[in-house]
This record gives sequence, C-alpha cells and structure tokens, in this order.
Amino acid sequence: MQLVLISDTHCQHKALTIPECDILIHAGDWTHRGEEKLTIEFLQWFEAQTQAKHRVFIAGNHDFYPERHPESFRTLVRTLAPNCVYLEDESVIIEGYKIHGSPVSPEFCDWAFNRYRGTDIQKHWDMIPADTEILVVHGPVLGYGDKLSEHGSEPGVHIGCANLLNTIDSRLKNLGLVVTAHIHEGSGMYKHGDIIVVNAAVLDERYRMRNPPRIVTLPDKIVV
Repeated sequence: MQLVLISDTHCQHKALTIPECDILIHAGDWTHRGEEKLTIEFLQWFEAQTQAKHRVFIAGNHDFYPERHPESFRTLVRTLAPNCVYLEDESVIIEGYKIHGSPVSPEFCDWAFNRYRGTDIQKHWDMIPADTEILVVHGPVLGYGDKLSEHGSEPGVHIGCANLLNTIDSRLKNLGLVVTAHIHEGSGMYKHGDIIVVNAAVLDERYRMRNPPRIVTLPDKIVV
C-alpha cells in the first residue's frame, strides 16, 4: 500500500504533483489564516486528486475556519469534498488500517487548535485508540521533525510534544506510522524504534516550495 504525505501547503497546493497512491494524507495548514475562500479552494483541489484512491486530512494551526465554524466547515466538506475524510480527534479504517487524526498542537501565540502542554493537550492524546496504526497529527512528536531553524528566535530548539511521545511509547503498541507537520524546517523522514515518523511539510521556513510529497509504503492488508 502506497501513501503520499503532504502538509503545510499554505495555499500553494496547486504547485504539487501528486502521484498515484492508495492514500493521500494532508497533515494540516492548507491556508494562511483559515480564510473561507481559500478553504473552499483547497477542498475543491483535494477532492480532485482522484489519482489517490483515498484522501484523508486534518486541520493545522493556521486553519481557523474549522475551529471557529465547525458546522459550516463540515457542510463544506460534505458538499465540496464528499470523497475525502476529515479527522478531528477521530478515527477511520481505510484499506484495513486504523487511522486517527488530530489538528492539535502545543500552544504558541494563540493559533488554531492550540492546547497548553500537560493535562490540556493530554486530553486529546487520550482520545487516540490504543489500536491506532497510522497517526496523523499537526504538531510534531518531541525529538522528531521538531527542531527550529538555527536562524530563528529560538535556534535549534526542539518544540515537539512530550505528552504525545509518552502516549506513543506507553499505549500505542500497534503504531507503525506517524504523520506530522507544523515545523517546516523539520520536514523529513525519521524512525522511532520500528515506527516511521514523517514531517510532511512541503514548504521551508520562508514559505518557499522546497520538499516533494513524502512517499511511504506499508504492507497490504487483506480486507474482508
């Protein structure tokens, strides 16, 4: 089974070439600040990516629209992207794999879906089913794709979520793939034990198109 992973497109999604795949996953930040018009444009584009058998996406910290207008957003998804699956602390089974998605990331300047570290954000990680096999989260796991640029205000600092790392290690025993985003300069593929961790950001920290879609292959499952 082939998965194509992208995130942090920030309205530049049309510049991407998405190859044929079983599942296309977008890990959030499709807009600048959750503008309705730009959200509509993204949903129409995502629905049109029919070279992907399945399309799954979450929101990110820039995507205010689904946080501020959840019912309206769900209506837009049903209307404009009926063949796509939006996950907000929810799970779905596709091609035999249990996928859980969450838009949450650690608090930073009051962006969308921000939660304070500790018990506040842990409430969301407690929603992840123990048998999750593919986890899609906007904010990165501590130590994996979460290192800030050496040229920023906090050079070289790892800002991923320790609560999420502890949840993965303590409870998610079936996990094989984690798809994250948010920290553009952390884009890349990593390993945490036997778990593949991918920061799927396609733009660099200056919002320039820099990285291709990431491709991961997982074993096919027999779906009854």
